[in-house]
Amino acid sequence: MADLVKNHDYHMVEPSPWPAVMSAAVFIMAVGGIIWMRGGIPWLFAAGFVGVLYTMYAWWSDVIKEANNGVDHTAVVQMHHRYGMLLFIASEVMVFFGFFWAYFDGFFRLDDVEQYARVAATSGAWPPAGVELFDPFHLPLFNTLILLTSGTTVTWAHHALLEGDRQGLRWGLVLTVGLGILFTAMQILEYTEAGFSFAGNMYGSTFFMATGLHGVHVFIGTVFLAVCLLRAERGDFTPERHLGFEFAAWYWHFVDVVWLFLFASIYIWGSWGVALHH
Repeated sequence: MADLVKNHDYHMVEPSPWPAVMSAAVFIMAVGGIIWMRGGIPWLFAAGFVGVLYTMYAWWSDVIKEANNGVDHTAVVQMHHRYGMLLFIASEVMVFFGFFWAYFDGFFRLDDVEQYARVAATSGAWPPAGVELFDPFHLPLFNTLILLTSGTTVTWAHHALLEGDRQGLRWGLVLTVGLGILFTAMQILEYTEAGFSFAGNMYGSTFFMATGLHGVHVFIGTVFLAVCLLRAERGDFTPERHLGFEFAAWYWHFVDVVWLFLFASIYIWGSWGVALHH
C-alpha cells in the first residue's frame, strides 16, 4: 500500500495492530476488575490497565507522526477529523443525557403510584429519607470556580498559540492542567465526606454515576491537555497546524458545560428545602 502513488486528498491508514491490542487489554482489565471486586487479587486488572496505557501511548504516537509528516493530514482529512470530534462530543452529550434523565425521573416521579417499588424504597420523598446532601455553595461551588477558571486559561493558551506566543501557550496549558488536577482532588475530598453512598438508594447511584462520569472526563481531559503541553514544548504546534490542541480545548469546554448543568440541577435545584451536609 505504501508504494502506491497518492493522487487524492484522503489518508489511507496503514494496517495497525493497536485496535486489536487495545481490545485485548480492555478485556483483560474488565475481567481483572470483576475478579478484584469479587475479592480476588488486582494483578490481572493492573496488567490490563498497563496494556491500555501502553497502547494509548503507542497508537497516539503513530497518529502524531502522521500529523507531523506533512503528507497524511491534508486539509480534507483535518476537516473530517473535526467532524469526527464533533460527533464524538455529541455522543458524549447523549451519555450524560441518560444519567440526567435517570436523576430527573426520580426527582419528578418520586411518588408516582405506578412506581410502587420506587415509592417503597424512597418513602415518597426525593432525596430519600436519611440522605444528607452537600451544601452546593461549599465544595461544589469551589469546584465550579475551578472549572470556569480553567476554561479561561485554556482559551488563553489557544489565543496565545494563534498569535505565536509560546510562553502564553505554555503557561496557559500549565495552569489548565493544574486546575484539572485540583478539581479532581477536590471531588475526591467531596466523595470522602458524602453523607450517603452509591449503594442503597436511587439518589446515591444517580448522583455518583453522573458526577463520577464527569470526574472521569475531567481526568481524561487533564491527560489530553498534559499531552498537548508536552507536544507544545516539543514544538509540534504552529498557528496554522494544531488540531490536537484544538480538540483538547473543545473537549475541555464540553466538560465545563456539563459541570454547569450538574451544579445547577443536581447540587442547587436538587438540594432546595432539604437538610444539607456541612
